[in-house]
Amino acid sequence: MINFNIEVASEKHIPYVAEILHTIEEAAKDRGTGIAKRNPEYVAQKMREGKAVIAMDGDKFAGFSYVECWDHGHFVANSGLIVKPEYRHMGLAKQIKTRIVALSQELFPNAKIFSLTTGAAVMKMNTELGFKPVTFQDLTSDPKFWKGCESCVNYDVLCRNNFERCLCTGLLFEPPHKKRVVVAYSGGLDTSYTVMYLAKELGYEVHAVCANTGGFSAEQLRQNEENAYKLGAVRYETLDVQQEYYDKSIRYMVYGNVLRNGTYPISVSSERIFQALAIARYAREVEADAIAHGSTGAGNDQVRFDMTFLVAAPGVEIITLTRDGNLTRQEEVDYLNQNGYFADFTKLKYSYNVGIWGTSICGGEILDSTQGLPESAYLKHPTKEGTELLKLGFEKGELVSVNGTRYEDKIQAIQAVEEIGASYAIGRDCHVGDTIIGIKGRVGFEAAAPMLIIGAHRFLEKYTLSKWQQYWKEQVANWYGMFLHESQYLEPVMPDIEAMLISSQRNVTGEVTLELRPYSFQTMGVDSPNDLVKNKLGEYGETAKAWSSDDAKGFIKVSSTALRAYYLAHPDEER
Repeated sequence: MINFNIEVASEKHIPYVAEILHTIEEAAKDRGTGIAKRNPEYVAQKMREGKAVIAMDGDKFAGFSYVECWDHGHFVANSGLIVKPEYRHMGLAKQIKTRIVALSQELFPNAKIFSLTTGAAVMKMNTELGFKPVTFQDLTSDPKFWKGCESCVNYDVLCRNNFERCLCTGLLFEPPHKKRVVVAYSGGLDTSYTVMYLAKELGYEVHAVCANTGGFSAEQLRQNEENAYKLGAVRYETLDVQQEYYDKSIRYMVYGNVLRNGTYPISVSSERIFQALAIARYAREVEADAIAHGSTGAGNDQVRFDMTFLVAAPGVEIITLTRDGNLTRQEEVDYLNQNGYFADFTKLKYSYNVGIWGTSICGGEILDSTQGLPESAYLKHPTKEGTELLKLGFEKGELVSVNGTRYEDKIQAIQAVEEIGASYAIGRDCHVGDTIIGIKGRVGFEAAAPMLIIGAHRFLEKYTLSKWQQYWKEQVANWYGMFLHESQYLEPVMPDIEAMLISSQRNVTGEVTLELRPYSFQTMGVDSPNDLVKNKLGEYGETAKAWSSDDAKGFIKVSSTALRAYYLAHPDEER
């Protein structure tokens, strides 16, 4: 019996490539079926990468197979399994198959391993190794894999069946189930630590998911993906939540002129809800066992994430390594560095949260109640001097134009206002309020677009809404902002409040002119078809057209009746 040397192929085995490919082609002819042709350089590269197994009888080539990766590592194919005719019926094929499956698991521990074959012997061998017959729908959907079948004599059969079946049988080996965890991944220190620890120390199948509500550039998202895989994630996804965030929150905050304590445009608190909802949906789709986030135990975000996950993903475990371990930044940095991951996690004086509805600033002077933020603390600085007019157009309370340019994409309209307003450093302030966890908190912010849009919208409403519309809308809008901040977006009363806010906007149409200057702005005028200042009944302080002087005197006398009656009864009471 021959004692074959079965090893991971390397560059020294490249001289055997031509013989390997010839053996594969001849085997295909003998079977009378098909086999995808391999490019010599492609096979050679597999050897260089350590993604192939070769069987040797001394210095003679005896058998071969290699690993192909598809769908970003979700699927792995064991391809090109071949044994030279003179070494067949010796059990060599099963030895090679066993070794290539082991290599596949070493290289891609979370991947599903599959193969396509027409041979009964191969089917039997794979079945004995734990492979199960499956439909083509259970295999990779990567079009590059199926393109490799073009050189097969049976490719027309595959095409006629819409790539759903052919003469080959699909066989699939699934690794033992690992706990699947979705990490709400921002790319920062806490979530980077979470991804690596869950993957490396606990052996979980980690999905790093970034829910983008407008705070990430294309380059940041690209870097997030690259880093997530370095940290050990088996999958990375960016969920674009910007439109949902606008449709389900921002526009209602504009309708309601929502400013927390009359100051803060509720940027961070509102976007966290929609990030959490998107993460929860993803977790349900992939049937995750757990969701992890990087919040500490000292802030509001832990409440916003946990509450949303508890409601939107019931039964899914919530993991918070930073909170539960009370970890310091240095402990997390040291762990990452010890495991070969290095990034700029230098603790800056300030921490920033950037989103489409403003940037929050924490740390530094914010921690001292007696101080305000210096110019250096802000990300955006004034680049313009003097004054400039800004015209914002609204239809039924919704921003539709900026300086005469109409925007179908409302997010682009917000970004246009932000660019103009930020050039004057408009929208800076410091907010002090009560946190969900009971202590008072302080945060600086810069939010040119929200402050300009809300300022213009409120001004337009003064012209177009009745007194009692403004009064009652202000009451419910205050509650709307409160619920958003307190992580009560899913409270059933919220759609009821939104319904009133929508109704209140039916006549809020027109163009508002603002005058911008460094660090501030002024409302100038309104042009609206629903302007209630313009009416046929009279002009305030000028002329009365709908009543006489006697009518006015009578109205005043009747209006004063209650007061006159009180003070006649209490003549000695003074104010």
